[in-house]
Amino acid sequence: MTETLSLILILVPCLVIAIVFHEVAHGWTALALGDTTARDRGRLTLNPVRHVDPVGTLVVPGALALLGGPIFGWAKPVPVLRNRLNNPRFGMMLVAAAGPLTNLVLAVFGAAALGIAYGQISGPPEGLLAGVIQGLQIFLLLNIFLALFNLLPIPPFDGSHIAEGLMPRSMAVQFQKLQQVGMLFLIGLIAVTWAFPQTGIIERFVLPPVDWLFGYYNALALWIAGF
Repeated sequence: MTETLSLILILVPCLVIAIVFHEVAHGWTALALGDTTARDRGRLTLNPVRHVDPVGTLVVPGALALLGGPIFGWAKPVPVLRNRLNNPRFGMMLVAAAGPLTNLVLAVFGAAALGIAYGQISGPPEGLLAGVIQGLQIFLLLNIFLALFNLLPIPPFDGSHIAEGLMPRSMAVQFQKLQQVGMLFLIGLIAVTWAFPQTGIIERFVLPPVDWLFGYYNALALWIAGF
């Protein structure tokens, strides 16, 4: 139990940072493309209070960690009005892509910090150094997971907006209707993964690309450390 609580204390701040930067990136990109909604509503700030959803950012990931489920969470979505974008179709694709791209950039900074921490190792890491390394590894994994998971072309993920922009307009209109049931699908997916772990959804479809990309970031950290 102590180890689980320690994991939660590391995981939640990492998740908050990853989600807040993700959402702010959406807002700043929308502003650059003509939509001032996020700025007008005070959402272009890194203050987590403006973005944290008590349930999605704190309760759900904490409960999942305690129960051994897949760690997932969300923040209050930054408001974007596509019709106010200079080019609604193309602009929405850029706004959607900004969030996952920001998480991948955050992972680069995390890998750099991890490389510095690796450079302090002269034996098996212990004490504070071991905690720092574990925290940075979790930070890397969370950002990679959020980036790749959000790129799935399934509403309400960012990938659905990118996919919609690539579709013929007639198909995109029909696809937009799925946005209304997207959150129900997400809840259903989590429930199925939780209730039927033998399906191996996480192990078969989610973890392989996350582990693959983590390997490259970890290699960058080892290079920075001089290993």
